Amino acid sequence: MIRILILHGPNLNLLGSREQSVYGTAPLDEVDAAISKLAEELAVAVDIRQSNNEGELVTWIQEARSGYQGIVINPAGYTHTSIAIRDALAAVDLPTIEVHLSNIHRREEFRHRSYIAGVATGQIAGLGPTSYLLALRGLHDYLTAPRKQKKAAAPSPTRRAVRNTR
Repeated sequence: MIRILILHGPNLNLLGSREQSVYGTAPLDEVDAAISKLAEELAVAVDIRQSNNEGELVTWIQEARSGYQGIVINPAGYTHTSIAIRDALAAVDLPTIEVHLSNIHRREEFRHRSYIAGVATGQIAGLGPTSYLLALRGLHDYLTAPRKQKKAAAPSPTRRAVRNTR
C-alpha cells in the first residue's frame, strides 16, 4: 500500500478561527477528516501531522525516507523563509506536492517566493481545503502512473536549438 506523509506547517492548527476571509472556516480536524476519507477511497495510507516548529517538520521529512512514497506539505509561513525545509525535501528526494489554502501569488509580495517550489513535484494553491484533496489525488496518480509518464521528456537538444533559432 502506498504511504503518504501529510504535513501541515505553522499556524494551521488555528484553521477555522484564524483569518477566515483568507483561510476559510473549516477547522484542521475537518480538513484532516476529508484527507483521510479520500485516502481510504484511493487505498492509500496517510500519516497526517502538524507542527509550528521548523525543526520538527525537517525531522519528519527526513524520517519519510523510510516507509513513505511521497509527501504533501503545506509549509505555511515557512514557504517563504525555510531553506532547511527545502533542503530536507531535496535530500529525501520523494515526490512532493506543495499545498496552500490561499493563492500565495495574489497576496503580499513577500508571499510570492516559495523556496519549496523548486524541489516540489507540483504546487496547488488557492482552492482552500480542496487543495489538499487535489494534492493527494494528484500524488496518488503520479505514484501509480506507468514509469515513463512520471517525468516529462526534456526536449532533445536538436529540437531546443531549432526553437531558439526562430
